[in-house]
Amino acid sequence: MDRIEEILSKKVYPQKPVIRKLGTISCNCIVETTPIVYRGELYRFEVVRRKSFTSETTVSWQDVDDSPCLRFVNVRTNTATPLFAEDHTFGFPIVVDDTMYVVTGKSKEWGADTLTFMRSDNLVDWETYHELTLPGFKIYNMNIAKKDGKYTLMIEISEPADECGTHPYTFRFLQSCDMTNWTLTPKECVFQKDRYAGSPALYTLDDDPYYYVLYLEAYPMCCYADCIARSKDLVNWEYSLLNPVLMYDEYEDKKIASPFLNEKDRALIDAALDINNSDMEICEFLGRTIIYYSWGDQLGHEFLAEACYEGTMKEFLQGFFE
Repeated sequence: MDRIEEILSKKVYPQKPVIRKLGTISCNCIVETTPIVYRGELYRFEVVRRKSFTSETTVSWQDVDDSPCLRFVNVRTNTATPLFAEDHTFGFPIVVDDTMYVVTGKSKEWGADTLTFMRSDNLVDWETYHELTLPGFKIYNMNIAKKDGKYTLMIEISEPADECGTHPYTFRFLQSCDMTNWTLTPKECVFQKDRYAGSPALYTLDDDPYYYVLYLEAYPMCCYADCIARSKDLVNWEYSLLNPVLMYDEYEDKKIASPFLNEKDRALIDAALDINNSDMEICEFLGRTIIYYSWGDQLGHEFLAEACYEGTMKEFLQGFFE
């Protein structure tokens, strides 16, 4: 069945979940951001530089000679935890039994071959309890989801070629029952090996057989937008007929959503090129779906923005298919 026949075979066309873009909250090139609820509070997990960025920063994130680190920001109070994991890039947090776990790439440069696993009970004191090296791999963004008592770690890779194909980036998967001992899944467990796929986010739902993946799709003229797909086995993927999930829109993206943005920040936002909505990640908080994403030019000049869906994550994710 070709694509047209597949579309025509659909008996019911779902209504696209309505995303409300709230606007920009930061213009200091923080891109990889994860919303997460911990002990009743909403946090943003962020990848930053030790000296941080200022509104005057005009170069790419990766071109600044400063140590990459991680931190959490309490959204309600706008206060940040102490920086940790120096010389680690990218990362993902997950709460297990009231403990915060973080997986991150052990490298100051982009493209790590070693993953560091950390945990903390207070977001201040961190224990490195495990490291995993995958020789020949170049790993970037990552995500973890739990399903049927098993954790699945999705990694964005550009090497080795036999794992990611000739159109990096793509996604591979590892699994674990204890967040420590990880096994790489068979090679057929791969997402979108035939073309570019970036900015991975992985989600599972109770009483739902699917793994949901939010990812970045490349469009003509070097433009990018977030899309969604799902799979029961990490091999065969169903793409939503309602893609893209999040499309760049300079009028909506450039709205000001933070009182902490000054006049220089606002001028920088107003003058920026917007051809990209990427790095979309979500969580559920107080009955609504919280969304953080990046917009900009995909050349290192990026802005952090917030959006929301007035409903649960289950309604949001399933709404693109059912």
